[in-house]
Amino acid sequence: VLVAATVQREGVDGLLLATMMAGVFLLAIGYLRLGTYIKFIPYPVTVGFTAGIAIIIFSGQIVELFGLKLAGPEPGPLLPKLMAIGQAAGTVNISATLVAVLTIVTIVAVKRWRPGWPGMLIAVGLASLVVALLALPAETIGTRYGGIPRSLPFPTLPTLAMGKIVAVLPDAIAFALLGAIESLLSAVVADGMTGRRHRSNCELVAQGFANIASALFGGICVTGTIARTATNVRAGAHGPVSGMLHSLFLLVFMLVAAPLASYIPLAALAGVLAVVCWNMFEKQAFATLLRASRGDALVLMATFLIVVFRDLTEGIVVGFALGSILFIDRMAKSIAVEAHLVQDDVADSVNAASAYDASEASDADTVVYRISGAFFFGAASTVGSVLDRIADQRKNFILDCSAVPFFDSTAANVIESAAHKARRAGVRFIIAGASPQIRRTLINHGVKRPLVTYAASISDARTQLAVPPARAATQ
Repeated sequence: VLVAATVQREGVDGLLLATMMAGVFLLAIGYLRLGTYIKFIPYPVTVGFTAGIAIIIFSGQIVELFGLKLAGPEPGPLLPKLMAIGQAAGTVNISATLVAVLTIVTIVAVKRWRPGWPGMLIAVGLASLVVALLALPAETIGTRYGGIPRSLPFPTLPTLAMGKIVAVLPDAIAFALLGAIESLLSAVVADGMTGRRHRSNCELVAQGFANIASALFGGICVTGTIARTATNVRAGAHGPVSGMLHSLFLLVFMLVAAPLASYIPLAALAGVLAVVCWNMFEKQAFATLLRASRGDALVLMATFLIVVFRDLTEGIVVGFALGSILFIDRMAKSIAVEAHLVQDDVADSVNAASAYDASEASDADTVVYRISGAFFFGAASTVGSVLDRIADQRKNFILDCSAVPFFDSTAANVIESAAHKARRAGVRFIIAGASPQIRRTLINHGVKRPLVTYAASISDARTQLAVPPARAATQ
């Protein structure tokens, strides 16, 4: 869709320029090591994206599976495409349908009885042989496209006029973003299929060089895609060498075996992709996420439906945004604030973060609030409402932060407000157990003497309480 729109507005020269610019952007993204952020994409987004891609690929093969004759060009969006297919239902080509069925059955049979054999290659070869020997009226690569070129064009630079560069800049950015996201998500899916781990930034740098080279030879923008990746993995690939051989075989086919490739039926290729789509749609994972929780189901279905009916990039962005909001909500609910009176008549605990027993308390003028969990903007209102009671009939206040792994600026602002309120009410405020990083964050936000004092543990805070406030302020 993006390529077609670019050609319509800026012509083929504009497309080639946008492709080369996208390659430069991908190089920059890779060298800046921004590709590592792909690990933050939630699992439901990956499953929904993969399932959506499977539906899109399969819908694009229905015409070839049944040898349909559409009244006009095949629409891109799913619903118009299905309507056009429905209107052409009376043009089913029985020969093409039988070839597709033969291909699918062969792939399934080989996988069942000879799993080590290249079932997809065998199926395509068998289908091509049947169509050629029986002279079946099924379209092939040769009859549809007139064969495959047997030579490469001479590399040339696209027009580099400044006006043209500015005109295609939005298209280049769209190519780069979609290429990066789709390539890395494809790599994540491939990781799940192979058990390996890809290198995100290396992948993006390679995609950048690939786009630049593609533009030099008159090619369109390129990206790693699920279709061939999944096909490759399902055929037994385990590493990057298979991808290199894939490219080499394509080059050999084009330069040497182009006449033979012309005999491949389009219905056979559609059958191969139909099997790939069936395997690509992670049915068990999809069903599990639907049952897991409402939040995961919402992220999954939002990503899936938007990818299918709207746009790949929009689906990923919306799914990621929903996943982030749900994560923030869950983290905010996980924080706990407990109030305890100080135990000054029992032995100090070896573990400063151990639980308190309020029944053993004897100092009614001192209270300890213990925060457990990440204290960030999502939990600020919860903790702030508790700290608002800081001066309720207490003279001393200890805030135990030993169980807080993370503070952000919003949390520091909440603590600062509580400290000012304590000072106005004449309450001594001690922060105990804060890690050096958290203490640094609080001090940078003004949470320091004379507003508060810091203690390494609850026992140290109790020791400070035994010192008069005037003397403590000078220590």
